[in-house]
Amino acid sequence: MTGHHTPADPSRSGPPERDGLGQAGLPAQALAGLRVLDLATLFAGPLAATLLGDFGAEVIKVEHPRRPDPARGHGPAEDGIGLWWKLLGRNKKTITLDLSHPDGRDVLLRLATGADVVIENFRPGTLEKWGLGWDELSAVNPRLVLARVTGFGQFGPYARRPGFGTLAEAMSGFAAITGEPDGPPTLPPFGLADGIAALTTSYAVLTALRGREASGRGQVVDLALIEPLLTVLGPQPLWYDRLGHVQTRTGNRSGNVAPRNTYRTADGSWVAVSTSAESVAERVMRLVGRPELIDEPWFPTGTGRAAHADELDEAVGGWIARHGRAEVLAAFEKAEAAVAPVYDIRGVLADPQYRALGTVTEVPDDELGTLRMQNVLFRLSETPGAIRWAGRPHGADTDEVLTGIGLDRAAIDGLRRAGAL
Repeated sequence: MTGHHTPADPSRSGPPERDGLGQAGLPAQALAGLRVLDLATLFAGPLAATLLGDFGAEVIKVEHPRRPDPARGHGPAEDGIGLWWKLLGRNKKTITLDLSHPDGRDVLLRLATGADVVIENFRPGTLEKWGLGWDELSAVNPRLVLARVTGFGQFGPYARRPGFGTLAEAMSGFAAITGEPDGPPTLPPFGLADGIAALTTSYAVLTALRGREASGRGQVVDLALIEPLLTVLGPQPLWYDRLGHVQTRTGNRSGNVAPRNTYRTADGSWVAVSTSAESVAERVMRLVGRPELIDEPWFPTGTGRAAHADELDEAVGGWIARHGRAEVLAAFEKAEAAVAPVYDIRGVLADPQYRALGTVTEVPDDELGTLRMQNVLFRLSETPGAIRWAGRPHGADTDEVLTGIGLDRAAIDGLRRAGAL
């Protein structure tokens, strides 16, 4: 189980030291002492909690006793154990609690008394229906931050609709600009909107906690899946507002620069080329034997080159098609031009740069043995993150957590008999 941090001496050769939690000498984690209650399901809310847990927050994952987080059943499984959950559930203690049960509600309020953050993604009004809305939560803990992650936000005409990342990818404008010009709008084959919303939620939570330092009070974070993805799509509202410009599908090409595309090599592999800077575009043209194009009046600007993408793609693609991938990569590197191999996961795991960074790490797991998964998201030199454990079984830590808030064995057994656990 390894963390992400840089060497104390930056002049040292070799990879950064990477300590597992519990090893002697591990620096304090940046979010140690922070307690997070993860009430959310599937991906955006739970992943935000995972990101906080990676840097030391104590995350308590609360699942329904009879309906665990559906993420446990998504994707391939080994021996009936979902592997996606091993990533999403890492660094979390797992407990069961029926929040709609009066006894479950009381236990949640007791947990919230000692928590810093609650993350939930129920439809607006659900927590209120159970007597667990902001009024009740803030009454027991005025310093609490409540992060509410929904498809469409807490108000507005769509607020009570079911919302998933796919809908955000469609409504944000992402699908409309993705795909080939003569093809249909294209959705990503992974949880893009959820992932971006998770990153945004973790940022929002930390922003709210920073605000608490000044005010002494918690607050509500209202995050809609449809908004963060719209932000990362760039200045489209500005373009339309000022120029009436609507971005269209261009496949792998860019409307801003060229050449920018994926190209097939002589050995059947693929590489991606980017020339956002004019100097890089010039190097590419010299490399592929077409230096005369540099003198064209349209070449110095990105939009000018984009308007002549056919001609530039023919020059670059034709040269790349005559050479194997290793030769292409070596020639581009020597020319200081921007190129990258197009990998599937096999290429990622074998790549020396990813290995040097420790981007994929090994995590011991009681159920499945050693697992390889993505490491914590970034490196901190003084307070690094760490993966303490992979996702644990449903309800594995219920007794420990509830004992920690003062419930004895008789009380816990009573909650189980009542169906609250």
